[in-house]
Amino acid sequence: MAPKKNKTEEVSGAMRAARFGRVKNNLSMGFVGLPNVGKSTLTNLLAGAAHAEAANYPFCTIDPNVVTAVVPDQKFKYLAKTFSPPSVVPAVLKVVDIAGLIRGASEGAGLGNAFLSHIAAVDGIFHLVRAFDSDEVVHVDDSVDPIRDLETIQGELCLKDLSTLESVLENEKNAVRKAKGIAKSTDPPLSELFMGAYEKCLDLLKKNTPVQAGEFTSGEVDLIKDWSLITTKPQIIIVNLSKKNFIRKGSKWLGKIQEWVKEHGDGQIIPMSCEFEQEYFDLKDDPAAAQAYLDECTQQARDLGLKGPGFVCKSIVPRLIRSGRQALCLQSFYTAGPKEVRAWTIQQGTLAPQAAGVIHTDFEKGFIKAEVANFDDFKALHGGAASMAKVKEAGKYRQEGKSYVMQEGDIVVFMHNTNKAKK
Repeated sequence: MAPKKNKTEEVSGAMRAARFGRVKNNLSMGFVGLPNVGKSTLTNLLAGAAHAEAANYPFCTIDPNVVTAVVPDQKFKYLAKTFSPPSVVPAVLKVVDIAGLIRGASEGAGLGNAFLSHIAAVDGIFHLVRAFDSDEVVHVDDSVDPIRDLETIQGELCLKDLSTLESVLENEKNAVRKAKGIAKSTDPPLSELFMGAYEKCLDLLKKNTPVQAGEFTSGEVDLIKDWSLITTKPQIIIVNLSKKNFIRKGSKWLGKIQEWVKEHGDGQIIPMSCEFEQEYFDLKDDPAAAQAYLDECTQQARDLGLKGPGFVCKSIVPRLIRSGRQALCLQSFYTAGPKEVRAWTIQQGTLAPQAAGVIHTDFEKGFIKAEVANFDDFKALHGGAASMAKVKEAGKYRQEGKSYVMQEGDIVVFMHNTNKAKK
């Protein structure tokens, strides 16, 4: 099984990949993969409802299906239970189920052009590969080989970006010719910054490696952001195993997949099983039966001599949602009171006025200050009361100004002047 990365590594990698992304709070992850690898099934599971059609034939999902997956959040649940308001609004992750891609998509094969436009519209990629055998689920290439599938998908994305780079180069030349009054037949001199960024991207793509894996200066990143390259998007590799292999946390493919990913820019790998997850999900209305199912699967691992916390069977769906959110560098802050507890989504590094603007644009325009409590302080001090009184008594309730960088789990009240905002 692929080794787990520690939190520091994951956050660092996420921030690295997200440097090319949009600065917005409503970012989305898109499922990418060949037909019949489990994208629609997993989309359904992430959403907790059958929002996307899952069928055993290629291109059953022609138009992208968009679902919202509730973000697993113990802090939010604690606040909701403590305040018990009539309105409870969790954070969500937007997920797009994109139609399957086949070899030649970069040149328009299959649903290639539509696929590429759909993936260009999302901000991060869940790259799902199939590592299970089944006579009931056909494979578009007639055999199971996740390494070949990884090569196919990433190859098509890189080929598309290579084509885009050609246009980027020609557009830059035309811009320089126009600025300098040079004839169209002349090959103009291009800036060192442009050529440095261009050649780095070209070298990576020719090696079938995503651009987001490269080393770039801040100036080069700013340039590349405007080039609309697909492979600048953060990517998580999800390996769909059989239920049997998921339970035993092993497969002949996992080591090979890990090696391939390391050679092509590295990244996060999450093994899971749609078969296991679907069977578990189908028992969601019967908690006792659902727990019995998990216990039975854990016992199967023990019967194989596999013991320890790593072999206790549980759903991977919460981890997928959290990982997608982390890849996009998103985090939550909370507002909590007798009427509503809500988790608000912002990007890491957001300042207090901009966070206030997520609630209402007037809050940002008329921002005065933020009154902030740390969740851990609230949990330790509130003494069961749905109130900040004891947190304030302990001196743990603070006031922050316009330069305050929001932290994951902040509980906030924004003070604002709406009259000032309207001017």
